Amino acid sequence: MVDYHSTPFIRIRGLHKKLGWQHILRGIDLHVFRGETLCIIGPSGEGKTVTMKHVIGLMQPDEGTVEVDGIQVNGLRERELAPVRQRVSMLFQNGALFDSLTVAQNVAFPLVESGVRDRKEIKDRVTQALEIVGLGKHGDKLPVNLSGGMRKRAGIARAVVTRAQCILYDEPTSSLDPVVSDVIDTLILRLQERHGITSLVVTHDMKSLFKIANRIAMLKDGVIRFLGTREELRAFDDEVVQDFIAGRAHVDF
Repeated sequence: MVDYHSTPFIRIRGLHKKLGWQHILRGIDLHVFRGETLCIIGPSGEGKTVTMKHVIGLMQPDEGTVEVDGIQVNGLRERELAPVRQRVSMLFQNGALFDSLTVAQNVAFPLVESGVRDRKEIKDRVTQALEIVGLGKHGDKLPVNLSGGMRKRAGIARAVVTRAQCILYDEPTSSLDPVVSDVIDTLILRLQERHGITSLVVTHDMKSLFKIANRIAMLKDGVIRFLGTREELRAFDDEVVQDFIAGRAHVDF
């Protein structure tokens, strides 16, 4: 169970961000509690991934603050972000695997980068991470020989191997067929239920949303238009929100 009375694991307050002439985020306030899965939805270009990138210091706010497990992220130098990135890993849309490394080597990469030198420890942790995502027999393969869903799972294994407390997912089911998408959703739920992992998920996949989300935030026009549970989203009396989740366009050809 998620304790919504506890201190948030991620705390975003008054977040503003401009990219060029566009004012993308206009004062976002968002809390993600330890052990929950919070999904961010909204039309393309509304700042969903931009919000996520602020959590691990890939972007810095123009105004506002971002905290992860009590550490204020904004303003930290690259080397000072290491404690945050040990707590939080990010899964990019394509898995961001190195094509020249095997799956096992890709999963081991963040351990080596963080200074782990014990080969047995690395091997054991990689083996465990691959087993968790169902890729235990595929460690010797190159990414080119994996399906899209397997690449996503390898990316998740690379996040899990660091023993991160939180994983950020950028469109984890994009470009996947419905069955493989359901595999990814089930894996996200399993990581939450069995390992207590906090998840922040950017998605356009409504089926996935209603399966995995504890709470949902919808971004529109630089602000949060809705924040609540799946049941509250279904009942929310707002035409823009309901048109979005129904995939309903108003066009006059």
